[in-house]
Amino acid sequence: MGSSTSSLYSALAKTVSRPALPHPCDSTYNPGNDLDLDQDPADPLELLRECREVLRNRPAQLQRAFVQTGHGDARQTIRIMQWNVLAQALGEGMDSFVQCPMDALNWAERKYLILQEILTYRPDIICLQEVDHYFDMFQPVLASLGYQSSFCPKPWSPCLDVENNNGPDGCALFFNHKRFQSLNTTHLRLSAMMLKTNQVAIITTLRCRATERAFCVAVTHLKARSGWEVLRSAQGSDLLRNLRNVAQRIETEEKTDTDVPLIVCGDFNAESSEDVYRNFATSSLGLDMCTNKTVALWYFILTKIKYVWEGIKFCL
Repeated sequence: MGSSTSSLYSALAKTVSRPALPHPCDSTYNPGNDLDLDQDPADPLELLRECREVLRNRPAQLQRAFVQTGHGDARQTIRIMQWNVLAQALGEGMDSFVQCPMDALNWAERKYLILQEILTYRPDIICLQEVDHYFDMFQPVLASLGYQSSFCPKPWSPCLDVENNNGPDGCALFFNHKRFQSLNTTHLRLSAMMLKTNQVAIITTLRCRATERAFCVAVTHLKARSGWEVLRSAQGSDLLRNLRNVAQRIETEEKTDTDVPLIVCGDFNAESSEDVYRNFATSSLGLDMCTNKTVALWYFILTKIKYVWEGIKFCL
């Protein structure tokens, strides 16, 4: 690939040398906001060219037609990517993608495909589920692009049952630290009927450096498969309760009587007819689409797709 690809290749090819992670249920496990300030910054356009060079023999990148949801001052517009990226260990070892060619699941190329999508759309905030290559791919590469991040693994990740796994999968949240300042991050192990479950969420409070407005972003991945609708509903209710607490705390700390903007991204594994969807839509948080005259709350309930949303305004 030549010397021009050395920065990306080194980040993707090496195994990060670090002690083994404690079990997520261990009280000593304290995942924080990861940003390697000593890491040399990378040129996103150069990295995108490197990805395309590696993938030159694969089918062309899918061209997606996105709907523009807002217009105006770039300082007031935030681009968000929501994506269940599929845990590599599950794709290869457990989920039985019988109609998917194995070469499509080859991590040596699939990691470049994932990065190509991220680099193409350059989101300000990235919310991911089923991340099991956080420390050896997502975190170091995205940190070199200026993203600060947080990772919350599942307590009993099925990835750990796969031979030669890369650790547990979980949710990860990334944000452009030049645009936003991190005020607080909460990692949740979601409960259902007062019992802890295997699903998690991250709630991060950010401040826009340009407008000084504080807002909240959450990412989660609820229980999958038919027959677990009641559990999903209970997990959603637990997340809503925590979101209310965080929103109230921000309002107190910011000394404002204006609703704190809230963005919820995730793979809810739910049909729109399920209770978990209705509970979010009718929540006391008032999760309504905002207009150009109203600062309201936003929510995203997306299912195993990649999506970019641009047009959220916080300085109206």
